[in-house]
Amino acid sequence: MSLKTFKGGVHPGYHKGATEQKPIAPATPPAVAIIPLSQHIGAPCEPLVAVGDEVKMGQKIGDSKGFVSAPVHASVSGKVVKIAQCNSALGRPVDAVFIENDYQDAWHESVQPNPDWEKMTPDELKKIIREAGIVGMGGATFPTHVKLSPPADQKIDYVLVNGAECEPYLTADHRAMLERPEDIVCGLKLAMKIVAAPRGFIAIEDNKPDAIETMKKAVAGEENIEVAALHTKYPQGAEKQLIKVLTGREVPSGGLPAAVGCLVQNAGTCIAIADAVRKGLPLIERIVTVTGSGIKEPRNLLVRVGTPVAEVVEQCGGFTANLRKVIIGGPMMGLAQPGVDNLPVTKGTSGVLCLTDKEVTIDEIRPCIRCGKCVEVCPVSIMPLFIGSSVEQGLYDKAEHYNAMDCIECGCCSYICPAKRPLTQWIRMAKGEIAAKKAAK
Repeated sequence: MSLKTFKGGVHPGYHKGATEQKPIAPATPPAVAIIPLSQHIGAPCEPLVAVGDEVKMGQKIGDSKGFVSAPVHASVSGKVVKIAQCNSALGRPVDAVFIENDYQDAWHESVQPNPDWEKMTPDELKKIIREAGIVGMGGATFPTHVKLSPPADQKIDYVLVNGAECEPYLTADHRAMLERPEDIVCGLKLAMKIVAAPRGFIAIEDNKPDAIETMKKAVAGEENIEVAALHTKYPQGAEKQLIKVLTGREVPSGGLPAAVGCLVQNAGTCIAIADAVRKGLPLIERIVTVTGSGIKEPRNLLVRVGTPVAEVVEQCGGFTANLRKVIIGGPMMGLAQPGVDNLPVTKGTSGVLCLTDKEVTIDEIRPCIRCGKCVEVCPVSIMPLFIGSSVEQGLYDKAEHYNAMDCIECGCCSYICPAKRPLTQWIRMAKGEIAAKKAAK
């Protein structure tokens, strides 16, 4: 039987062998936790603590009055030593709370299990999820309570768990499905309850047969939840592509999944939902894959939010001598970093990818040869070559005409281009200019 898939996409080398069989191990907590006050899409938080304050694990230390936002919590107990800016994976400094670890791991009094969680109403559940600071952990970091609050006139028919993990190198979700399958199912069921969705899917690429089998066992007896094996192709885990493949529904240009009765959650996000609702735990740690030939000991680590990336690297034996590039995330959609100093792990840090000269080549950008390969592989059916040439000429209105805003920034066009044109980066520039122009109006 042929597996379901979508139009377009590419087949990069997946390079998951270094960590896919390595169990999740707890990382050593940081000496000083650097907790950014903006780890999500939406309004940044304001600090709720001051320098000199003693804080405990799980204590809320930053919050915002904005609906599209998510609070942040202390991941260690200790003293606030400064509130200052730190580096971020996006390349711009952000405000952060620096906490000197006292290594007592003392939990704040507000962190309490919810014994009656199964009886809670959808509004009560959403409040817990909001207060726990949960965001999308696949990298987008959209506040989860917002996603679970679709407009009243949009009925949700399906909740989809994205377990595809189609990015090369990354294995955090794979290990989560092997080691915490029941928690993923619990998080899915809670999301389904909140939005009153009658059906759920857990989508996994067929290059993870052990995860497929494990999750099928976890949903045994659940009549309204199905584990779906998908063809291995990038970007199989993209939200719109996942919805099209599993439901046949197409999210309209500029629309959100709720417009077609769907809601998508990452596997790690489902675990965070289950932990918050049942145990009262805020989101203060996450699974991070540290891999690539530029790291001496590739691992899957459970890392406290705020741990400096440099410390995580040291716990994996350090960089190799021929390190060339560090990427936060995967090689297709991740962001290359100028360094790891003063750069903390955040809620959205799915991986630390360390590459060497063998894996990184710098090619000269050449003129477009009009081969059409970028159009052929584009999963959202836009024309990257025309958008790219528009950006080269500074014609952002023309780029918008070619539907630049529909780009999901998957990187397929840049990957396939024989002229080595940075099409994804150009389209990202166009989207920024178009959005700024609209905001100015």
